[in-house]
Amino acid sequence: MIKINELKKSFNNKKVLDGINLDVEQGKITVIIGRSGEGKSVLIKHIIGLLKPDEGNIMLDGEELTAMDEKELNNIRKRFGMLFQGAALFDSMTVAENVGFPLREHTDKHEDEIMDIVRDKLKRVGLVGVEDMMPADLSGGMKKRVGLARAIAMDPEIVLFDEPTTGLDPIMSDSIAHLMLETQKDLKTTYIAITHDIALTYKIADKVAMLHEGRIIETGTVDEIKATINPVLRQFIEGRAEGPIKVY
Repeated sequence: MIKINELKKSFNNKKVLDGINLDVEQGKITVIIGRSGEGKSVLIKHIIGLLKPDEGNIMLDGEELTAMDEKELNNIRKRFGMLFQGAALFDSMTVAENVGFPLREHTDKHEDEIMDIVRDKLKRVGLVGVEDMMPADLSGGMKKRVGLARAIAMDPEIVLFDEPTTGLDPIMSDSIAHLMLETQKDLKTTYIAITHDIALTYKIADKVAMLHEGRIIETGTVDEIKATINPVLRQFIEGRAEGPIKVY
């Protein structure tokens, strides 16, 4: 569904992406792992057109995203949902207003219809009766759930997850992982997640890709990643300070 070809991006002469090649399959969960600062979020921003590469391209169903102008990109972005790292809810809006925001912005649906969709999406993420609550009244886990409900509000074909379990305890992280699996299965959506959470990766991934020093150094199923002999990937998944990845 998405094909990333030789993608390169530098900031102030510092290479962040140095020839990324990755295929994302339709209806599957692809998880991109790697250390903080390796460019995972930069890659996500390229996929939704917030950044333009210095070289290379990204193809979506045969169309070149990286060659589109802003008007074309805005149209394509309606096919995407996004769960941001901190959920990125609007503090001044209720839960219902947050979840319904993309529907009000991008559709002509009547308010009653929007509220029906809002309640349905909140129910899908395990939240009932929270429509009038404010983001400040929600726990970290609830904010992530509301963020996911908003991300799937327009029934997108592709949902991007930026560190979906950051700041959550292990039990809530596992709950979010379960929720991702359930919604992906129910909606038959293509999910792309970036994370350094190995437990989450092992639970949800159909395909894992390791980003290191600007390149995808290995891809595979969870079982293939667990069995890797690549010393960099081995060190990362085992969480060891000793190894080829230097800790500064």
